[in-house]
Amino acid sequence: MSVVSGTVAPGYEPIQEAFRANFETRSELGAAVSIYRHGREVVRLWGGAADPTTGHAWRENTLQVVYSTTKSVPAACAHLLAQRGQLDLDAPVAEYWPEFAAAGKDSIPVRWLLSHQAGVPVLDRPVPLAEALAWEPVVAALAAQAPAWQPGTAHGYHALTYGWLVGEVVRRVSGRSLGTYFADEIAKPLGLDFWIGLPATEAHRVARTVEQPVDPPAATGAVPEALREALAAYTDPTSLVVRSTMVTDPPLDLTDPRTWSAEIPSVNGICTASSLARFYAGLIGAVDGIRILDATTLTTATREQASGTDHVLRVPTRPALGFGLPLPEQPWWSPTAFGFPGHGGSLGYADPTSGIAFGYVTNGLRVTMGPDPRTTSLIEAVRTVVSRQPA
Repeated sequence: MSVVSGTVAPGYEPIQEAFRANFETRSELGAAVSIYRHGREVVRLWGGAADPTTGHAWRENTLQVVYSTTKSVPAACAHLLAQRGQLDLDAPVAEYWPEFAAAGKDSIPVRWLLSHQAGVPVLDRPVPLAEALAWEPVVAALAAQAPAWQPGTAHGYHALTYGWLVGEVVRRVSGRSLGTYFADEIAKPLGLDFWIGLPATEAHRVARTVEQPVDPPAATGAVPEALREALAAYTDPTSLVVRSTMVTDPPLDLTDPRTWSAEIPSVNGICTASSLARFYAGLIGAVDGIRILDATTLTTATREQASGTDHVLRVPTRPALGFGLPLPEQPWWSPTAFGFPGHGGSLGYADPTSGIAFGYVTNGLRVTMGPDPRTTSLIEAVRTVVSRQPA
């Protein structure tokens, strides 16, 4: 039986049971989950191996790379600047970043960067990895890049470029890098163990990630009709979805400590599950007296900007302004929920209606053709608990 450590508030025991079952029946390696409700942490659990090769146990302060779950961080930074009157989401990006006006991008508003409608998910010439890690060369390449489609006419997932695009706007407006602005204005006030640009002194706490086998339907070809076009795109090196992940040469390796210390705000956020949940709790309400986004800003940030088939992923998506909105078939569905999943299984989201903020991180990276059963079981347990308690 797997050892699970941590605490749960009375009434939240079903979440602990679901978390333990992930290790016993769903091949979890190492993971942690945290739930905040109305600004108070009611679940903090961890278990398994932080390093499966050595058996080193996952600890309360183990850090995990959360891949695209990171994307909510640059969104929050941009909205905080807008809330303070320093950034106009409807102004052209070029007003803050003049070089971005090149190649017909002069009229793209900031909101199209946040909502994946800018049409710049790829680079025609991938930049050397060292240039991406250094920041300035990759944003210069993005400024010169022509859009892959007419901006504003479609939405398409900017898998890697999103973080540099939004991050450069934050840098131009605030005078600080995205990672520094996040640390100063969000992470430190909330007391988060959450980094974009990890100090070398903290690298020993990062869990070793393991790519687990893909979901059998993806391997065997037994794919639902609606997903066949998307799966075919992943096997075509000229497709936007493949090119969107190949903007550096060689491709990013998020198991490499060099990528941990850089700022790659689309994918290299590193945090504990507790800090991920606390971050979302601070977006929807006060946590120990600190709230990041006010109610008006939150409403703007989480309003749907587009829906339908994503031009890059070839599956339905619903982008808000930097946050993802769930589809009805996703386990974290609620009309008011927002957040972002990450490659392999991590997930952070909040639902202002229920007061829930959820953070789950795992080092057992798993690609599935549908909802990950690990997160599904945890979210179903959350729903059960919430249904039994007063709002």
